[in-house]
Amino acid sequence: MIWVRFVTAAVLLTSLGLAGESRGQTPPVAAFKSSVDLVRVAIVVRDRKGRFVPDVAARDLEILDAGQPQPIADFRHDAAGVSVALLFDISGSMEGHLSNAREAATHLLSRLEDDRDEAAVFAFDTSLSALAPFTSGLRTLPLSTLGLTAFGETSLHDAVAQTARLAGQREGRRRAVVVLTDGMDTASRLTPPEVSAIAAEIDVPVYVVGVVPGIDNPSANVAIASLTRAAFEGPLADLAAWTGGHVFVVSTPAARSAAVRQIVDELRHQYLIAFPSSGTPGWHPLVVRTRDRTLIVRARGGYIARVPGPRAAVK
Repeated sequence: MIWVRFVTAAVLLTSLGLAGESRGQTPPVAAFKSSVDLVRVAIVVRDRKGRFVPDVAARDLEILDAGQPQPIADFRHDAAGVSVALLFDISGSMEGHLSNAREAATHLLSRLEDDRDEAAVFAFDTSLSALAPFTSGLRTLPLSTLGLTAFGETSLHDAVAQTARLAGQREGRRRAVVVLTDGMDTASRLTPPEVSAIAAEIDVPVYVVGVVPGIDNPSANVAIASLTRAAFEGPLADLAAWTGGHVFVVSTPAARSAAVRQIVDELRHQYLIAFPSSGTPGWHPLVVRTRDRTLIVRARGGYIARVPGPRAAVK
C-alpha cells in the first residue's frame, strides 16, 4: 500500500483554535494548496488495566471522521523501529532542572535498540538548535548537552512545532517528539492549539515530560497552584492529547525513569493505519475505537483536509 506524503510546506494556517473538544473549545481551521487521499494515524490500544493489546486486527477497529464511518485502507504493526526527537528546554526557568532533564533523556536512550531505533537531540530557548542529527545507535547524550546552561526566554510552542516537522520526515518509523521542560512559555509566536494542529497534521505524537520540583507537580501532595502547574494541566495537556501523546510531570528519579519507559513502550506498540480522507476541506475531528468497548484507543484528535487543488506527490 502506498502512503501519501503530507506536504507541510504548503500549509497555510488561517484560523486555528484547537485545544480539545473535551474542554469545550473550538477546533482549528486551515487552508491548504494541495489535496491528500489517505490519512495516516498512529494508535495505541490498551485494556482497562492499562496493558497493551498486541493482537488487534483491522477488522477490530472503527474510524469516525467527523462522525462518519470510514474504511481502513491500510493497517500495519511492523514499522522498522522508533524515531525519537528529544527536545531540551534550556531557557532561564530551567536553571536547576537541566541535570534532571539529562537524566530522563539518558534513561530514554538506554531503552532504544541499536539495530532499528534512532534519536536526535535538540535544544531551545527562543530559537531551536540541533545538537545531534537523527542517528541509529545513539545510546548516550552528545557531550554538547553537558555544556548547556539555562538562560533567556522560552519559545516552547514554536520549538515543538519545528521539531515535529523534522520528526515527520522520518518515514517508515514510529515517530515522536519528547519535550523535557518545566512547562513555561514566554516568547512563542504559536499557541498550543496551533502547535497541536501542526503536529496532528503530520501525525507526530508529542510527549511532554515536565521536569519540576514536587511543589509544582499536580500529582504531588505538596503541590500548590502555579503557572507551571496550570500549563501541564491545561494547554500542554491538550497539545499532547490532540497529537496522540501524553503529559508526564515528574519530580523524582524513579518517576522520570518510569515516564520515559512508558513512552518507548507505547511507541513499540503503535499500530499504523490509514483511511480515505472525506475530501471536505477543514478540520475533521477523529475518533478511532475498537468494536470491543472494553479496550481504550489513544490517537490524534483530528486532521485537516486540504482544499482541492493540485494533487500531492505520491512517494
